[in-house]
Amino acid sequence: MNKAASALEIFFLIIAIDGPAGAGKSTVAKALATRLGFKYVDTGAIYRAVTLKVMNEGLDLEDEEAVCKLIDKTKIELKYVNSKLTVLLDEVDVTVEIRSQSVTNKIFFVSNKASIRSRLIRHQKDCASGVNAVVEGRDIGTVIFPDAEKKFFLNADVNVRAKRRYSELAGNDPAAELNRILEDIKRRDKNDSTRQVAPLMKVEDAISIDTTNLAPEEVVDSICKNLDMK
Repeated sequence: MNKAASALEIFFLIIAIDGPAGAGKSTVAKALATRLGFKYVDTGAIYRAVTLKVMNEGLDLEDEEAVCKLIDKTKIELKYVNSKLTVLLDEVDVTVEIRSQSVTNKIFFVSNKASIRSRLIRHQKDCASGVNAVVEGRDIGTVIFPDAEKKFFLNADVNVRAKRRYSELAGNDPAAELNRILEDIKRRDKNDSTRQVAPLMKVEDAISIDTTNLAPEEVVDSICKNLDMK
């Protein structure tokens, strides 16, 4: 086998999708991965899983050293089973628990610390290692996979984003209220875009897509056109 053929065999395509909460990243990334036959990687689920474990262990979210030690002995797996993402935390399914409002309200304390983020980069890269993958989050194109072959940045009107998140949470969180979720999203937007470590931002080579008036499949169609795929 020649060197060129060997190089082709080890090349894997990474598609990075970034954007704020409620922009449709998860829905679009899942659908895109399914259409292309790629692995779907939700990096936010990793931060949520760590946040949940810190809460369950009763640790101080501000205790950076203790959280880092906890991460070092934590196993996080993302599995796509029957077209659904399953998140395993130390081999326990926490897919539903990590989407609770209590976790959402506290995830910033974990995601805002440099030492914690640097440890979780390994987890995120491992999840997309050795496969073609659609990876979504808030710093995929800037930090995790800055050399990704294709980068997209999804955004939408904040009120539309709040309604989407409300629809997602209503089934799992009976206490979800639209006005509260709207304020939470505004707060997260500010926190994500102004944090000192890996702030949410659109990189120059990312393609912007406004999803406000688009159905998920329309967004996937738009991405595929930019990938020159159908």
